Amino acid sequence: MSSQHTHTNRLAQSSSPYLLQHQHNPVDWYPWGEEALDRAKEEDKPIILSIGYSACHWCHVMERESFEDDEVARLMNEHYICIKVDREERPDVDQIYMDAIQAMGLQGGWPLNAFLTPQQKPFYGGTYFPRESWMQLLRNVAQAFKNNRSDLEESAHKFTQALALSDSQKYGLVPGNPFEVSEEVLKKLYQKFSKSFDKKKGGLNRAPKFPMPSHWLFLLRYRAATGEQEALEQAKLTLTEMAWGGIYDQIGGGFARYSVDADWFAPHFEKMLYDNGQLLSLYAEAYTATKDPLFKKVVYQTIGWARREMLSPEGGFYAALDADSEGEEGKFYCWTMEEVEQILGDEADLFSDFYNLEEGGNWEPGKNILHRRESLQSFAQKYELEEDTLEQLIEEAGRKLLKAREKRIRPGLDDKILAGWNGLMLTGLADAYAAFGEESFLQLALQNAQFLDQHLQQEEGLMRNFKNGKSGIRAYLDDYAFIIQGYIRLYEVSFDENWLYKAKKLVKYCLHHFWDEDEKLFFYTDDSSEQLIARKKEIFDNVIPASNAAMATNLYRLGLLLDVQKYQKIAKEMVASVEKLLIAEPQYFTYWASLLTQLSKPTAEIAIVGPDYKAFAQAINQQQYHPNKVICAAEQEGGLPLLENRPAQEGRTTIYVCYNQSCQRPVFSPKEALELL
Repeated sequence: MSSQHTHTNRLAQSSSPYLLQHQHNPVDWYPWGEEALDRAKEEDKPIILSIGYSACHWCHVMERESFEDDEVARLMNEHYICIKVDREERPDVDQIYMDAIQAMGLQGGWPLNAFLTPQQKPFYGGTYFPRESWMQLLRNVAQAFKNNRSDLEESAHKFTQALALSDSQKYGLVPGNPFEVSEEVLKKLYQKFSKSFDKKKGGLNRAPKFPMPSHWLFLLRYRAATGEQEALEQAKLTLTEMAWGGIYDQIGGGFARYSVDADWFAPHFEKMLYDNGQLLSLYAEAYTATKDPLFKKVVYQTIGWARREMLSPEGGFYAALDADSEGEEGKFYCWTMEEVEQILGDEADLFSDFYNLEEGGNWEPGKNILHRRESLQSFAQKYELEEDTLEQLIEEAGRKLLKAREKRIRPGLDDKILAGWNGLMLTGLADAYAAFGEESFLQLALQNAQFLDQHLQQEEGLMRNFKNGKSGIRAYLDDYAFIIQGYIRLYEVSFDENWLYKAKKLVKYCLHHFWDEDEKLFFYTDDSSEQLIARKKEIFDNVIPASNAAMATNLYRLGLLLDVQKYQKIAKEMVASVEKLLIAEPQYFTYWASLLTQLSKPTAEIAIVGPDYKAFAQAINQQQYHPNKVICAAEQEGGLPLLENRPAQEGRTTIYVCYNQSCQRPVFSPKEALELL
């Protein structure tokens, strides 16, 4: 029997939408913090640590079945101290206990439910449990804690020791001297990685399928460094199939978190800011490399979605949209044939054929997911239409459906604003501006950067979160890494030097408070953060690149833009630290591998000086895909190191292309500069 709203627990004071969802559970939840941890020690009770996030479908299911149930709550409250954590606000806590679950040989995922001793040491756990199994487990663990305490303590001690191992101990990493990145090394990485490609539908050959932007970015960069055409084809195939699939919101823009099948067809419908920020960068770069109009459409439409549905009044972007609305997954995004016919009338047939809708539903009974299976060109031929005419018809029909969809009950919005995810979005907007020169993209990027600078920058370092005008959590390494990255990219499209100096200030903070000189890598947590049972480092790229990979890339690029040799040296040392793993398991290190493509050849340092500096920079960005470059530009020489002693000759806008601090002859048009590249 469940009880709605008769209870209110301590989560009511929280800033996290996920914790607030549990504020009326009969479970006596605490947020992670001293009060709960002290009470566990005082009462000598084991801790239940339950970790999830607001867009997590199975988290909602477990709440409905167990945490809202009085009988389950009674068991939990009687025998345990119960702590709820939003993994997006406290990734440091999540990392440790996710590692612990995996060390126990169990499958990780969310919701994550871990059992800890009163000293926070993990001894058992798992993910989703149905109500009956959960109750059985609660009884068994309480019994074991009472009767076999020493066994539990011993295994908790073992798991905690395993967690405390440093990465170099765990993976046999030896901080080495920076190694020469040859084309041979890159080729070996690529060939190993390419064995897992799905050559038919793009992505990797497995289901579920996640977008994994860093995989395909590496392929674009690898192609640019080596001329390997197959890499470009695989990236193009993946990006096309994703943009055609149900994982992409065909009428509203934006990608869902993953598709449950291998065809990108049926998404898990939540939309996360971090995916979409990175996918903007990826599709913008892919457009520059291929000029495929589909990729341009994805960028424009996705920015449209972010501006419409994710932007806060202050200029920050919200974290996520739920998969469910009205208690049903995907309800907001699916259509019946009847609805489509009602809204579109005569155009319904063409539209339904284009997006493969079926009378009885193409997904679940009566429910259709819009998705494509062919190019505009081949579809237009079938209907004997001009491509432009077809595109206009489809877009007009899409707008009508979008308007009708606006009237539906919306999926839940996770309205906290996270620093690192906004950094990824900022980079995406800057990359989109670089590719298309669309002024509104730059304005949105500047608005976002000003928000971050104003609301998340403290005297001492950054804050991670912002909600209702407040921030309560110190930033982690990924927050620094992605905001630094965003500021660097913003400089390279706006040429306002302030952003570079802000990036440098944050880099100095990281070197002071996160750097581990022994392992030549950064810790994930600040040296003044809460001391947990382990202090971790993030080195594997996942759906979000590893914060160490992003920092290495930042140090390399900032080192070139500000001529700081030390930063370039540290970046190379970091790569050397993970070299062994990178070469053995490239699919978990593709963001690192993108940095290798830049280290394998000298990076072009381009300085543009004179009245047309902005237009020239845009032409260089747009006319040819050349990712291995940094650009400094201004009306007059001086200011930044790359602009010193580089005058505008005879008053004309002058472009200097340099490698390793030595420059080619100055040229006076973007076309000539591109020839020098």
